[in-house]
Amino acid sequence: MSRVSTAYLLTCAAIGVAGGALLAGAWVVSVVLFATAPFASIAIAGVWVLPAVIALRLLQRPFAGLLVGLISGLVLSPFYTFGAIATTLFWSFFPELPFLVTLYRRWATWMHYAGAVAIGIAYPLFAAQSFDLWTMAPALLVAFFVLCTASCVAGTWVGILVADRLRRAGVARLARRRPALTP
Repeated sequence: MSRVSTAYLLTCAAIGVAGGALLAGAWVVSVVLFATAPFASIAIAGVWVLPAVIALRLLQRPFAGLLVGLISGLVLSPFYTFGAIATTLFWSFFPELPFLVTLYRRWATWMHYAGAVAIGIAYPLFAAQSFDLWTMAPALLVAFFVLCTASCVAGTWVGILVADRLRRAGVARLARRRPALTP
């Protein structure tokens, strides 16, 4: 079994804390939008995938997205409840899923977008009761799924952009290196 480097853990912690700070603001906006215009609140769904996408793209290591999601949830939990941890892990699982399916042997860009499409379809299904989706007109229901998917794809694009710029700046040089196997 390989060890995890301190640089990797610190990089995940930094992304997770920054993600938690970003999500704290997004959570407030989402709650206000959900109370006033529930349909519009789905337009910012892509913000929740940002921390995981940045971590996975930057570090290209197994479970980086989930670790960052856990840290983001821990940052949010004192302000929103421990349910924040489950929420951030849920939103981090789907960006991680395409890489998990390939057992982390491939790190192609399109796989990030496959995760975005997966969460864009899955989230409305899990939140159908909250949004009362099944009572909507068919055209409105399709628009809801399209808006959620588009938001997640846009969030993924921003995450990839941020991660690529961080990599060019040399942020994760040591964190991406895989430690030697221990005997």
